[in-house]
Amino acid sequence: MADMGPFVLATTNPNKAREIREIFAGAGLNFELLARPPDVPEVEETELTLLGNARLKASSLVKATGLAAIAEDTGLEVEALGGAPGVRSARYAGEPPNEEANVDRVLAELVDSQTPQERRARFVTVAVAMWPEGREITVEGSVEGWITSERRGRGGFGYDPVFAPTESDGRTFGELAEESPDAKHALSHRGRAFRALVVALGAAG
Repeated sequence: MADMGPFVLATTNPNKAREIREIFAGAGLNFELLARPPDVPEVEETELTLLGNARLKASSLVKATGLAAIAEDTGLEVEALGGAPGVRSARYAGEPPNEEANVDRVLAELVDSQTPQERRARFVTVAVAMWPEGREITVEGSVEGWITSERRGRGGFGYDPVFAPTESDGRTFGELAEESPDAKHALSHRGRAFRALVVALGAAG
């Protein structure tokens, strides 16, 4: 495939950056993924959709660096909570963002929902690749599952210990990631989104 890049990763979350690099590893595309420059401030996520926030982050980084950028936004949508936390997933328990507090709030709000059917949820990732001239590629990955009643597994991050994808025989992303990163990536929303982005970038290249 043609040479591409480099791309600057918009995320300041080291766990997300690590997962993106793992998913891209060995994909056959010849381009470099650069870390976000430490002097580039984070952009406030003011949009009402995942796509809007991903575009906002990518555009901000392109303007700051003059380089192509890759950004993503991810949301957990719990059916019994009307789709919440959704676009506010990273800050569901308030500011500053706190992963443990976010999980605690979701578990507390589902305390009266006992069965997997009552605790149905979906994880969605939207990823955007954007170039300085304004060209962009957008992709989406999602996975259905449910929220467990307690944390299980020490792998992953965020809501991973309480989200069990339908295809995992009851194991949470926390348990899958504890087994191996690839076990999680094979089923995860982020894995699906960025594999789709790899294909799209390959076609674009």
